[in-house]
Amino acid sequence: MQNRITSLFGTQYPIVQAGMIWCSGWRLASAAANAGCLGLIGAGSMYPDILRENIQKCKAATSKPFGVNVPLLYPDIEKLMEIIVEEGVKIVFTSAGNPATWTGFLKEKGVTVVHVVSNTKFALKAQDAGVDAIVGEGFEAGGHNGREETTTLVLIPMLKEKITIPLIGAGGIGSGKSMLAAMALGADGVQIGSRFAASEESSAHANFKNAIVAAGDGATQLAIKPLTPVRLLKNKFFEKINAAELRGAGKEELQEILGRARAKLGMFEGDLEEGELEIGQISGIIHEVKPVKAIVEEIIGEFKQVQQELGKIEF
Repeated sequence: MQNRITSLFGTQYPIVQAGMIWCSGWRLASAAANAGCLGLIGAGSMYPDILRENIQKCKAATSKPFGVNVPLLYPDIEKLMEIIVEEGVKIVFTSAGNPATWTGFLKEKGVTVVHVVSNTKFALKAQDAGVDAIVGEGFEAGGHNGREETTTLVLIPMLKEKITIPLIGAGGIGSGKSMLAAMALGADGVQIGSRFAASEESSAHANFKNAIVAAGDGATQLAIKPLTPVRLLKNKFFEKINAAELRGAGKEELQEILGRARAKLGMFEGDLEEGELEIGQISGIIHEVKPVKAIVEEIIGEFKQVQQELGKIEF
């Protein structure tokens, strides 16, 4: 399965395992890499020394390509970038910030740069900044989300019309069927988060993984829009902050309710009531925690099967 994405990253499949906070440590990234995908370490929940440790352990666990996802609003961004270069990481995904700030620096060091966007405006800005590819992430995605609330089904073809560099579709993708659909719409590859969050190798707490499996239709909702939109599983914390938002609470009050380390409390420490549980809408069709290798085999098998079945349809 060779195309612009596999050629860019040197992977077997055009699949990226998303760099999710509290889920994407070296075990998940190396497992995804060994299964033929591009594995990403999620630096957003790591202090600089923890990121270095994860990069070194990932290098020891796989000889395949992997990268690091870096939210550009991270307070220690300079230290993270220094570590990434020092450790010889060759692929960096950036998000939540201006790609022009760090793309030039990384490209000078021989790093392939990909930026995550939720609309055409920022896709064009990222392309102009010199990134090598774009992740177009739709409204269905878990975690931090775009304010436009554009669905993946609409976003991918919109971006395809505007950009010339490779396009990776994300948001609501976690099966072979949805991967094929994204590529039919114009994506060169896909980024998958939620499905890998519920893998055996994910660093998320078992309670959170079980909550993902138990989730059904309507279990998630976009929240905290005045601060930064984030898709969450509904729980006691969600109901508290959502109620405050609905009655018009200001940013200061919402920030006070959110507090510090709320995502760590839920996703990493397993508090299903007071924790922030970031996950995508596709959690409603995730029914089992599996090893990464089995997940990838299932996705690729279904992709090929549906591709063949569609080829037999007559009009």
